[in-house]
Amino acid sequence: MDKVELQRLLDKLISTWENEVIEFKQAGAGFSTGDIGKYFSALSNEANLRGIDSAWLVFGVENKLRNVVGTEYRPEHEHLQSLKHQISVGAEPSVSFRNIHELDTDEGRVILFQIPPAPQGMPIAWQGHYYARAGESLSSLGLDKQDEIRQQTMATDWSAQIIPNATVNDLDPSAIQKAREAFTLKHANRISADEVAEWPDSTFLDRAKVTQGGKVTRTAVLLLGKADSAYLLSPHPAQMTWKLVGAEQAYEHFSPPFMLNTSSLYQRIRNIQLRLLPLDELLPYEISKYDQEIVLEALHNCIAHQDYSRNGRILVTEEIDRLVFENEGGFFEGEPEDYILNKKSPLRYRNPFLVQAMVELNMIDTMGYGIYQMHSKQAKRYLPMPDYDVSDTGSVNLIIHGGVVDPAYSQLLMREGDLPFEDVLALDRVQKKLVISDKTIKHLRRDKLIEGRKPNLHVSANVAKATSSRADYIRTRSLDDQHYKKLITDYLSKFGSATRKDIDDFLQDKLSDALDSGQKVKKIGNLLTNLRRAEVIYNAGSRTSPEWKIAERKD
Repeated sequence: MDKVELQRLLDKLISTWENEVIEFKQAGAGFSTGDIGKYFSALSNEANLRGIDSAWLVFGVENKLRNVVGTEYRPEHEHLQSLKHQISVGAEPSVSFRNIHELDTDEGRVILFQIPPAPQGMPIAWQGHYYARAGESLSSLGLDKQDEIRQQTMATDWSAQIIPNATVNDLDPSAIQKAREAFTLKHANRISADEVAEWPDSTFLDRAKVTQGGKVTRTAVLLLGKADSAYLLSPHPAQMTWKLVGAEQAYEHFSPPFMLNTSSLYQRIRNIQLRLLPLDELLPYEISKYDQEIVLEALHNCIAHQDYSRNGRILVTEEIDRLVFENEGGFFEGEPEDYILNKKSPLRYRNPFLVQAMVELNMIDTMGYGIYQMHSKQAKRYLPMPDYDVSDTGSVNLIIHGGVVDPAYSQLLMREGDLPFEDVLALDRVQKKLVISDKTIKHLRRDKLIEGRKPNLHVSANVAKATSSRADYIRTRSLDDQHYKKLITDYLSKFGSATRKDIDDFLQDKLSDALDSGQKVKKIGNLLTNLRRAEVIYNAGSRTSPEWKIAERKD
């Protein structure tokens, strides 16, 4: 929205004044992130219950006189926007502001936090506690309101259905113990391990949102059920299948408990070490063919988002250079491209009860971020990006590559470890002969990352300088980015703050001699950007005269 639209919105909100879905705060510079999280939970839940598209938290408006007084809360734009990530980390499920708007008025700066309604069937918690509004005040979200939200999808959510005559005896004790350990790890900051250990199974399973009032759900059998209890889910096969194709052929079926058997399926995959040789270097990089976290993330996503009404199994096909994951049901909200850059979180889920249980059991870390994480980790392993294909029949195929497609691409990633993620995605499309925009082609060509003419583009092979001796090799070899990031944070911890010139002077002679002065400046800039985006540091100065400091996280 432009300034005129924001002013109209602010005037409208003030005229409506506070209710269950609008909150005004004067909000000084040190306003607690924890309190913002509580308001986020309360306003999101109330917006869901009232069928409202957005709730609003407004900073810079005096509560009693209803006057705009301005706020000094996070004056640095990027520091303010980083609050989105902080909220997504503390919220369960992991959602955040739809947008954060800033409006400069004659009376002062106003911040309007646009809060989405809680997803259908899933109340929002902040650090494990559910909040609501009682008039203009914060309160706990009562069990009646929690039930009202959760029952929104009970009729249509396959995973939430209670299985008649099923009991806790149909669940696997080993799986329940594993679930306790995962739940304890997930909630270690607010619930002690001793307290979780003392809960009887019925209490634990309810708290983990696997059962409902002690009654066994389809989710409970799928994740924690005994193998011989799979018949309770009939006609659904409740099955994951590993299939090996090629010169050798084999297969194995895996039944519940999926909490344990996703790891068992992973162990069947032949995961040899790959040796990737950088151009003009003598020592290869060794990586595993498949990363365990990537494989389990893909498999858990299949479980969480499958369309169980279609009674299909999850199929993992191992080919000579790739893994293909196939499950029933297309993307429920958006397309894969919407999630790759970590800019979208889904508001609706096909199986909300199952998804929420998997979050509680730490099987899914941050909903909506799995696709980004898989792509990012593949890039760090110098391998091609995952590929998605949605078939005409409505099934989704995910391909995880376990080998090099174009050596020039992998060598470029080894050489230029600080490439922007958007560039890595574009280069991956180039190596796979996929279409990219003219604007992207111009950008990649300007940075000498690609060669050739449309449609015969290819990744530039000139990605490394020759080394004539072992001494040259050691002198020109770049250290891992984490090494340089630690140098920066150690420097800031010791001296409190640093200008960009301070950091340039500090790192120039520590970076690889294979980089010229311009490349070193660019690399330092990328290191600072990565640390800022990770909320490790922040700019307390201005864009033109930065002053970098260690970020202070607030609960």
